[in-house]
Amino acid sequence: MTSRGTRALCFDHDHDLNVALKRAVAWSNVDRDVPGGLILLDNAVVSPGAGRRVGLFVTCLVDLMRPSVGFAAVKLLEDAGCKVIVPAQTCCGQPAYNSGDRAHAKAIARQTMAAFEDCDYVVAPSGSCAGTLAKHYPELFDDEPELALKAAAFADNCHELVGFLVDVLGVTSVSARYDGVATYHDSCSGLRELGISSQPRRLLATVEGLKLVELIDNDVCCGFGGTFAAKYGELSDAIVSKKTANISATGADTLLAGDVGCLMNMAGKLQREGKRIKVRHIAEVLAGMTDLPPIGEPVGGTRP
Repeated sequence: MTSRGTRALCFDHDHDLNVALKRAVAWSNVDRDVPGGLILLDNAVVSPGAGRRVGLFVTCLVDLMRPSVGFAAVKLLEDAGCKVIVPAQTCCGQPAYNSGDRAHAKAIARQTMAAFEDCDYVVAPSGSCAGTLAKHYPELFDDEPELALKAAAFADNCHELVGFLVDVLGVTSVSARYDGVATYHDSCSGLRELGISSQPRRLLATVEGLKLVELIDNDVCCGFGGTFAAKYGELSDAIVSKKTANISATGADTLLAGDVGCLMNMAGKLQREGKRIKVRHIAEVLAGMTDLPPIGEPVGGTRP
Protein backbone atom coordinates (compact mmCIF):
# COMPACT_ATOMS: atom_id res chain seq x y z
CA MET A 1 0.00 0.00 0.00
CA THR A 2 1.74 3.10 -1.20
CA SER A 3 0.75 6.70 -1.60
CA ARG A 4 -0.19 7.71 -5.12
CA GLY A 5 0.75 11.32 -4.43
CA THR A 6 -2.42 12.44 -2.66
CA ARG A 7 -2.10 13.82 0.86
CA ALA A 8 -4.79 13.17 3.43
CA LEU A 9 -6.85 16.02 4.80
CA CYS A 10 -6.39 16.97 8.46
CA PHE A 11 -3.42 14.69 9.17
CA ASP A 12 0.08 13.95 7.89
CA HIS A 13 -0.37 11.01 5.50
CA ASP A 14 3.37 10.26 5.17
CA HIS A 15 3.85 10.19 8.94
CA ASP A 16 0.69 8.10 9.32
CA LEU A 17 1.97 5.54 6.82
CA ASN A 18 5.48 5.41 8.28
CA VAL A 19 4.17 4.83 11.78
CA ALA A 20 1.87 2.10 10.53
CA LEU A 21 4.70 0.41 8.64
CA LYS A 22 6.94 0.41 11.72
CA ARG A 23 4.13 -1.00 13.81
CA ALA A 24 3.50 -3.69 11.21
CA VAL A 25 7.01 -5.11 11.62
CA ALA A 26 6.12 -6.19 15.15
CA TRP A 27 3.38 -8.58 14.09
CA SER A 28 3.46 -9.25 10.37
CA ASN A 29 5.16 -12.40 9.09
CA VAL A 30 6.69 -10.94 5.95
CA ASP A 31 8.34 -13.73 4.01
CA ARG A 32 9.46 -12.14 0.78
CA ASP A 33 8.71 -9.53 -1.80
CA VAL A 34 7.49 -10.86 -5.11
CA PRO A 35 6.92 -9.06 -8.40
CA GLY A 36 3.64 -7.18 -8.25
CA GLY A 37 2.92 -7.68 -4.60
CA LEU A 38 3.75 -8.84 -1.09
CA ILE A 39 3.10 -12.29 0.34
CA LEU A 40 2.54 -12.54 4.08
CA LEU A 41 2.64 -16.01 5.56
CA ASP A 42 0.31 -17.31 8.25
CA ASN A 43 1.32 -18.40 11.72
CA ALA A 44 2.22 -22.02 12.40
CA VAL A 45 -0.77 -22.49 14.71
CA VAL A 46 -3.70 -24.15 12.96
CA SER A 47 -6.40 -21.48 12.52
CA PRO A 48 -9.74 -21.18 10.70
CA GLY A 49 -8.07 -19.69 7.64
CA ALA A 50 -5.05 -22.00 7.57
CA GLY A 51 -3.82 -22.59 4.05
CA ARG A 52 -6.20 -20.11 2.44
CA ARG A 53 -4.66 -17.57 0.08
CA VAL A 54 -6.53 -14.33 0.66
CA GLY A 55 -5.98 -11.37 -1.62
CA LEU A 56 -6.44 -8.04 0.10
CA PHE A 57 -8.20 -5.46 -2.08
CA VAL A 58 -6.88 -2.37 -0.34
CA THR A 59 -9.33 0.22 -1.84
CA CYS A 60 -8.41 3.72 -2.97
CA LEU A 61 -9.40 5.57 0.19
CA VAL A 62 -7.56 3.16 2.49
CA ASP A 63 -4.45 3.47 0.32
CA LEU A 64 -4.56 7.24 0.06
CA MET A 65 -6.25 8.39 3.26
CA ARG A 66 -6.11 5.69 5.93
CA PRO A 67 -3.42 3.03 5.25
CA SER A 68 -3.61 1.87 8.86
CA VAL A 69 -6.93 0.21 7.98
CA GLY A 70 -5.13 -1.94 5.43
CA PHE A 71 -2.54 -3.05 7.96
CA ALA A 72 -5.29 -3.78 10.48
CA ALA A 73 -7.06 -5.92 7.87
CA VAL A 74 -3.85 -7.87 7.23
CA LYS A 75 -3.42 -8.46 10.96
CA LEU A 76 -6.97 -9.74 11.37
CA LEU A 77 -6.61 -12.09 8.42
CA GLU A 78 -3.20 -13.31 9.57
CA ASP A 79 -4.54 -13.87 13.08
CA ALA A 80 -7.12 -16.16 11.48
CA GLY A 81 -4.32 -18.09 9.81
CA CYS A 82 -4.65 -16.81 6.25
CA LYS A 83 -1.85 -16.27 3.76
CA VAL A 84 -2.40 -12.66 2.80
CA ILE A 85 -1.46 -11.49 -0.68
CA VAL A 86 -1.44 -7.84 -1.71
CA PRO A 87 -0.95 -7.70 -5.49
CA ALA A 88 -0.50 -4.54 -7.52
CA GLN A 89 -3.97 -3.06 -7.93
CA THR A 90 -5.97 0.07 -8.67
CA CYS A 91 -9.56 1.22 -8.17
CA CYS A 92 -12.35 -1.37 -8.27
CA GLY A 93 -14.06 0.70 -10.97
CA GLN A 94 -17.06 1.74 -8.91
CA PRO A 95 -16.94 5.48 -9.83
CA ALA A 96 -16.89 4.60 -13.54
CA TYR A 97 -19.63 2.00 -13.10
CA ASN A 98 -21.90 4.35 -11.15
CA SER A 99 -21.36 7.09 -13.72
CA GLY A 100 -22.40 4.83 -16.59
CA ASP A 101 -18.91 4.47 -18.05
CA ARG A 102 -19.12 0.73 -18.71
CA ALA A 103 -16.13 0.63 -21.04
CA HIS A 104 -13.67 1.81 -18.42
CA ALA A 105 -15.44 -0.15 -15.66
CA LYS A 106 -15.02 -3.34 -17.70
CA ALA A 107 -11.35 -2.59 -18.36
CA ILE A 108 -10.74 -2.12 -14.65
CA ALA A 109 -12.69 -5.28 -13.83
CA ARG A 110 -10.55 -7.34 -16.23
CA GLN A 111 -7.41 -5.93 -14.65
CA THR A 112 -8.62 -6.65 -11.12
CA MET A 113 -9.65 -10.23 -11.88
CA ALA A 114 -6.24 -10.88 -13.43
CA ALA A 115 -4.42 -9.40 -10.43
CA PHE A 116 -6.21 -11.72 -7.97
CA GLU A 117 -6.49 -14.86 -10.13
CA ASP A 118 -4.20 -16.89 -7.85
CA CYS A 119 -6.20 -16.13 -4.69
CA ASP A 120 -8.76 -18.36 -3.04
CA TYR A 121 -10.64 -15.29 -1.81
CA VAL A 122 -10.58 -11.53 -2.31
CA VAL A 123 -11.34 -9.45 0.76
CA ALA A 124 -11.85 -5.67 1.06
CA PRO A 125 -12.16 -3.53 4.20
CA SER A 126 -15.11 -1.80 2.56
CA GLY A 127 -18.66 -2.90 1.87
CA SER A 128 -18.83 -0.46 -1.02
CA CYS A 129 -15.84 -1.84 -2.95
CA ALA A 130 -16.58 -5.44 -1.97
CA GLY A 131 -20.13 -4.94 -3.22
CA THR A 132 -18.82 -3.79 -6.58
CA LEU A 133 -16.59 -6.86 -6.90
CA ALA A 134 -19.18 -9.33 -5.69
CA LYS A 135 -22.40 -7.94 -7.15
CA HIS A 136 -21.63 -5.77 -10.16
CA TYR A 137 -18.68 -7.35 -11.95
CA PRO A 138 -20.78 -10.21 -13.41
CA GLU A 139 -23.40 -7.91 -14.93
CA LEU A 140 -20.69 -5.84 -16.62
CA PHE A 141 -20.04 -8.76 -18.96
CA ASP A 142 -23.60 -9.67 -19.93
CA ASP A 143 -22.58 -9.29 -23.55
CA GLU A 144 -19.46 -11.47 -23.22
CA PRO A 145 -20.49 -15.00 -22.14
CA GLU A 146 -17.02 -16.35 -21.39
CA LEU A 147 -16.00 -13.36 -19.33
CA ALA A 148 -19.40 -13.37 -17.63
CA LEU A 149 -18.68 -16.86 -16.33
CA LYS A 150 -15.23 -15.82 -15.18
CA ALA A 151 -16.62 -12.72 -13.46
CA ALA A 152 -19.31 -14.77 -11.72
CA ALA A 153 -16.71 -17.23 -10.38
CA PHE A 154 -14.55 -14.32 -9.23
CA ALA A 155 -17.49 -12.58 -7.56
CA ASP A 156 -18.39 -15.70 -5.59
CA ASN A 157 -15.06 -15.44 -3.78
CA CYS A 158 -15.19 -11.71 -3.00
CA HIS A 159 -16.10 -10.58 0.52
CA GLU A 160 -16.18 -7.63 2.88
CA LEU A 161 -13.58 -8.04 5.64
CA VAL A 162 -15.73 -8.55 8.76
CA GLY A 163 -18.29 -10.63 6.89
CA PHE A 164 -15.48 -12.86 5.65
CA LEU A 165 -14.03 -13.32 9.13
CA VAL A 166 -17.38 -14.27 10.66
CA ASP A 167 -19.32 -15.97 7.86
CA VAL A 168 -16.54 -17.73 5.96
CA LEU A 169 -13.82 -18.35 8.53
CA GLY A 170 -16.13 -18.68 11.53
CA VAL A 171 -14.18 -16.23 13.70
CA THR A 172 -16.11 -15.64 16.92
CA SER A 173 -13.82 -13.34 18.89
CA VAL A 174 -10.80 -11.06 18.69
CA SER A 175 -7.96 -10.32 21.09
CA ALA A 176 -8.23 -6.56 21.38
CA ARG A 177 -8.99 -3.87 23.91
CA TYR A 178 -10.61 -0.48 23.41
CA ASP A 179 -11.69 1.57 26.40
CA GLY A 180 -14.68 3.63 25.42
CA VAL A 181 -18.31 3.80 24.39
CA ALA A 182 -18.87 3.30 20.68
CA THR A 183 -21.77 3.39 18.27
CA TYR A 184 -21.83 1.72 14.85
CA HIS A 185 -23.06 3.05 11.50
CA ASP A 186 -24.16 0.46 8.94
CA SER A 187 -22.89 1.64 5.57
CA CYS A 188 -25.35 1.28 2.71
CA SER A 189 -23.53 -1.09 0.36
CA GLY A 190 -22.30 -3.44 3.07
CA LEU A 191 -25.76 -3.66 4.61
CA ARG A 192 -27.97 -3.77 1.52
CA GLU A 193 -25.77 -5.59 -0.98
CA LEU A 194 -23.80 -7.92 1.29
CA GLY A 195 -25.94 -8.31 4.41
CA ILE A 196 -23.29 -6.98 6.79
CA SER A 197 -25.06 -6.14 10.05
CA SER A 198 -24.78 -8.67 12.86
CA GLN A 199 -21.18 -9.65 12.02
CA PRO A 200 -19.46 -6.44 13.18
CA ARG A 201 -21.53 -6.32 16.34
CA ARG A 202 -20.67 -9.92 17.21
CA LEU A 203 -16.95 -9.24 17.03
CA LEU A 204 -17.15 -5.83 18.71
CA ALA A 205 -18.90 -7.54 21.64
CA THR A 206 -15.66 -9.45 22.29
CA VAL A 207 -13.43 -6.35 22.45
CA GLU A 208 -12.40 -5.81 26.08
CA GLY A 209 -13.33 -2.44 27.56
CA LEU A 210 -15.71 -1.53 24.74
CA LYS A 211 -19.36 -0.72 25.33
CA LEU A 212 -21.47 -0.65 22.17
CA VAL A 213 -24.64 1.46 22.03
CA GLU A 214 -27.01 1.32 19.08
CA LEU A 215 -27.42 4.29 16.81
CA ILE A 216 -30.87 5.62 15.94
CA ASP A 217 -31.45 5.05 12.21
CA ASN A 218 -28.17 3.16 12.05
CA ASP A 219 -29.17 1.81 8.64
CA VAL A 220 -29.89 5.21 7.07
CA CYS A 221 -27.35 6.69 4.62
CA CYS A 222 -24.79 9.14 5.97
CA GLY A 223 -25.00 11.25 2.82
CA PHE A 224 -21.66 10.30 1.31
CA GLY A 225 -22.50 8.07 -1.64
CA GLY A 226 -19.19 8.68 -3.41
CA THR A 227 -19.73 11.21 -6.18
CA PHE A 228 -23.19 11.96 -4.73
CA ALA A 229 -21.62 14.11 -2.01
CA ALA A 230 -19.74 16.11 -4.64
CA LYS A 231 -22.64 16.51 -7.06
CA TYR A 232 -25.35 17.25 -4.50
CA GLY A 233 -23.51 18.97 -1.66
CA GLU A 234 -26.52 20.63 0.00
CA LEU A 235 -28.55 17.44 0.02
CA SER A 236 -25.58 15.45 1.30
CA ASP A 237 -25.06 17.96 4.11
CA ALA A 238 -28.73 17.75 5.13
CA ILE A 239 -28.47 13.96 5.34
CA VAL A 240 -25.23 13.90 7.31
CA SER A 241 -26.57 16.58 9.68
CA LYS A 242 -29.32 14.17 10.76
CA LYS A 243 -26.75 11.42 11.09
CA THR A 244 -24.42 13.41 13.35
CA ALA A 245 -27.37 14.49 15.52
CA ASN A 246 -28.22 10.83 16.06
CA ILE A 247 -24.58 9.99 16.77
CA SER A 248 -24.39 12.70 19.42
CA ALA A 249 -27.64 11.48 20.99
CA THR A 250 -26.07 8.11 21.79
CA GLY A 251 -23.55 9.66 24.17
CA ALA A 252 -20.83 7.58 22.55
CA ASP A 253 -17.27 8.89 22.42
CA THR A 254 -16.40 6.84 19.33
CA LEU A 255 -18.08 6.28 15.98
CA LEU A 256 -17.27 3.09 14.06
CA ALA A 257 -18.13 1.90 10.56
CA GLY A 258 -16.71 -0.30 7.82
CA ASP A 259 -16.19 2.20 5.00
CA VAL A 260 -13.58 4.95 5.02
CA GLY A 261 -15.64 7.17 2.70
CA CYS A 262 -18.60 7.20 5.07
CA LEU A 263 -16.30 7.71 8.05
CA MET A 264 -14.54 10.69 6.45
CA ASN A 265 -17.90 12.25 5.61
CA MET A 266 -19.23 11.88 9.15
CA ALA A 267 -15.91 12.87 10.75
CA GLY A 268 -15.81 16.05 8.71
CA LYS A 269 -19.32 17.04 9.74
CA LEU A 270 -18.71 16.23 13.40
CA GLN A 271 -15.61 18.42 13.37
CA ARG A 272 -17.40 21.31 11.68
CA GLU A 273 -20.03 21.08 14.41
CA GLY A 274 -17.31 21.14 17.08
CA LYS A 275 -18.19 17.69 18.41
CA ARG A 276 -15.39 15.72 20.08
CA ILE A 277 -16.32 12.26 18.88
CA LYS A 278 -13.53 9.97 17.70
CA VAL A 279 -14.07 8.30 14.33
CA ARG A 280 -12.43 4.98 13.45
CA HIS A 281 -12.71 2.09 11.03
CA ILE A 282 -13.91 -1.08 12.72
CA ALA A 283 -10.83 -3.01 11.54
CA GLU A 284 -8.54 -0.77 13.61
CA VAL A 285 -10.49 -1.51 16.79
CA LEU A 286 -10.84 -5.25 16.13
CA ALA A 287 -7.12 -5.52 15.40
CA GLY A 288 -6.14 -3.50 18.47
CA MET A 289 -4.37 -0.96 16.26
CA THR A 290 -5.63 2.38 17.55
CA ASP A 291 -2.32 4.08 18.29
CA LEU A 292 -2.77 6.52 15.41
CA PRO A 293 -5.14 9.49 15.82
CA PRO A 294 -8.79 9.00 14.79
CA ILE A 295 -9.84 9.82 11.24
CA GLY A 296 -9.47 13.53 10.53
CA GLU A 297 -7.42 14.22 13.65
CA PRO A 298 -3.96 15.77 13.19
CA VAL A 299 -0.88 13.74 14.11
CA GLY A 300 0.90 15.10 17.15
CA GLY A 301 -1.40 18.08 17.55
CA THR A 302 -4.87 19.29 18.40
CA ARG A 303 -7.78 20.44 16.34
CA PRO A 304 -7.81 24.10 15.33
